[in-house]
Amino acid sequence: MKPGRLGIGIIGAGKVGAVLGAALRGVGHAVVGVSAVSEASKERAELLLPGVPVLEVAEIVERAELVLLAVPDDVLPELVSGLGAMGAWQVGQLVAHTSGRFGVGVLAPVRAAGGIPLALHPAMTFTGMSLDLTRLTDCNFGVTADPAMLPIAQALVVEMGAEPVVIAEADRVLYHAALAHSANHMVTLVAQAAQILGDIGVESPSQLLGPLLRASLENALASGESALTGPVARGDVGTVAAHSAALREHALDTGAGDVLDSYLAMAGATAARAARRRLLSTEAYLGVQAALTADDAGPSTGTPAA
Repeated sequence: MKPGRLGIGIIGAGKVGAVLGAALRGVGHAVVGVSAVSEASKERAELLLPGVPVLEVAEIVERAELVLLAVPDDVLPELVSGLGAMGAWQVGQLVAHTSGRFGVGVLAPVRAAGGIPLALHPAMTFTGMSLDLTRLTDCNFGVTADPAMLPIAQALVVEMGAEPVVIAEADRVLYHAALAHSANHMVTLVAQAAQILGDIGVESPSQLLGPLLRASLENALASGESALTGPVARGDVGTVAAHSAALREHALDTGAGDVLDSYLAMAGATAARAARRRLLSTEAYLGVQAALTADDAGPSTGTPAA
């Protein structure tokens, strides 16, 4: 290895772990081992980390100067504490996890053993393929570490071609909620819109939605709520009422009550935010809310469509 390079162990060859391991390997670090249980993770490790041995978790921790824990959030605390109970963590060892929810508090057993805890969460969705390595250059990481160790965490992110954003320990859950609310729920909203279009016979909903959604996202990122358009922002009460009625009927016909529920919730939230910013008059706001609640007694199954 080149001077200053680390021996890195990857625990979890999921979509995130394998890609980050490949990114760190690409800048000269040595990946000394990777854990992989499922066939998919083994194939991913072979594709992105060729030649890296698949080892047991304890052996990876023993060999590595930097341990990267790329495991599901709910698995992380037990894994860290279990390895701590085994006496696996080492003095001076860097231990970084990729969870968005947790900061460095979850790595208390590492700290107790004299290790250095880091939280490095990539704010990106992963495919687990090599194209993710290119996407890292346009990615930000939510970084949390002790003040003296923060430069180490930031340097690792920069080495991968990404940009570190410092998140306070106490803010990690809200930080992660913001990302999940935007990215995950956007997928649900797009899927619901595509379902409606498909139900009325549009052959390629994605082709119809694509230009609109891309422009909306770009405008929202550039201008925030000032980019808001549509019937709610205009206070077009008649259109909002027509939407609500049509979606109630659609829910009855298809069982897709989740689409109606999402529309009512998001339209209500949009109206409230527009009113607070005085993009919508009080009269128009009350009219929109009345249109959304005009048929509250109507059915909404709240269950997935068959």
